Amino acid sequence: MTEQTSTRGERVAAILSFLDEANRLKDTLRSGRTPLGRRESTAEHSWRLCLLAILLGGEIEGVDLLKLVRLCIVHDLGEAISGDVPAVEQRPNDDRAARERADLVTLCAPLPDDLAAMILVLWDDYAEARSPEAVIAKGLDKIETMLTHSTGRNEPGFDYAFNLGYARKATDAHPLLAEIRQLIDDRHRAILDRAAKA
Repeated sequence: MTEQTSTRGERVAAILSFLDEANRLKDTLRSGRTPLGRRESTAEHSWRLCLLAILLGGEIEGVDLLKLVRLCIVHDLGEAISGDVPAVEQRPNDDRAARERADLVTLCAPLPDDLAAMILVLWDDYAEARSPEAVIAKGLDKIETMLTHSTGRNEPGFDYAFNLGYARKATDAHPLLAEIRQLIDDRHRAILDRAAKA
């Protein structure tokens, strides 16, 4: 076995170890509900966020679609360790971002240094909304959550009105995001109207 083959083999083994740990996202549950009423996983949320980014990426001039999808894929990876904080429980000045980043560093430990650094750079960009792609990813993340709230079979007493004020800064950051937000707000208002008439 040559040194190059051994190095490549070790690199692939490290990537597989990371993937084994990242697989925990499939069991990391969120408060959002599927159309049948099952709690969704963070992996499911991230999958639909990526699908949303792919479908809308061509509508946004000057955005690198590959970078946008990469940001969407890594944005919640740290939740594989400490889990998700439901939108209704998030507070502006909590330590959630620092905890998620620390968890991501732990999760990335098996990876070769260059790959761990790439993931952390993407996560930092997303967390701080540094690039145009990160701004879009943050807004789409909130939109995906609100879409889930509007189509999921939620528990009795679910607060649909919460969504009308949720994440305004992120969804007002780009005209397309604001346009999509309006459509989703209309959905929530219709749900609230039906509930008021019942």
